[in-house]
Amino acid sequence: MCRLLAYIGSPVSLEHLLYNHENSLIVQSYQPKEMIYGNVSVDGFGIGWYDATKSNEPFIYKSVLPIWNDINLPDLSRYVESECILSYIRSATPGQGLDLSNSQPFRYKDLLFTHNGKINNFRQTLYIPIREELNDELYKWIDGTTDSEHIFAFILNYWQANPSKTLEQVLSVTLLTLKDWAKKYQTYINANLVLSDGNKIVASRFSSKSNPPSLYWLKEDSTFSGAVVIASEPLFEGKWTSFPKNSIMSVGKNLEIQIQQI
Repeated sequence: MCRLLAYIGSPVSLEHLLYNHENSLIVQSYQPKEMIYGNVSVDGFGIGWYDATKSNEPFIYKSVLPIWNDINLPDLSRYVESECILSYIRSATPGQGLDLSNSQPFRYKDLLFTHNGKINNFRQTLYIPIREELNDELYKWIDGTTDSEHIFAFILNYWQANPSKTLEQVLSVTLLTLKDWAKKYQTYINANLVLSDGNKIVASRFSSKSNPPSLYWLKEDSTFSGAVVIASEPLFEGKWTSFPKNSIMSVGKNLEIQIQQI
């Protein structure tokens, strides 16, 4: 499984977020502490960030290299600062191509999306049901082959059909729908998801089967004052709080955290 990291709050450099901690995302890529499946995340990485002074749409940097092996990232990380960042290291599901089209974060207009988890036996179970639900624009928008990108498209499809719904409501409905479908097709879904429009982050810790993959949040720690950090694993010793099982958390720039059960 993959590892996620998200940030919202005072401007921070990518270097400080990604590197400067004993269990940083770099370390987690080769020595994770809480991965359910697999031992390393060496199948690429991606970082998405927002800069409202330049664009309403987020910027993305992706690679199929292990994150520690990208010689450009250290310099980029010293240069880029942002108030809202989503980052990700990939441990690819067997059979899924090592390709930039399958690398996260995925972007749709002003939204960023990352996923840690899987739909078990995706191609044999929920691949066709999800695609059959998509409108023509989103059907064609999908560029890769992963269950993650299809889940994002499914979320977008429901939101476009129900524009008055909040992102939290959309995420809850789509996860429950996928849970019902997983039962029907005798499979299961693990869906630790993170979405952002640059003004807030909405994240889920969810499984239709058993305990979901680990996910934590940290608010206004001295290491990240004026911020909330969400991570698959704590980056350092501190007052990290585990997401409740099958829950959705949302946090905006005011750093007020709201949690609801799914």
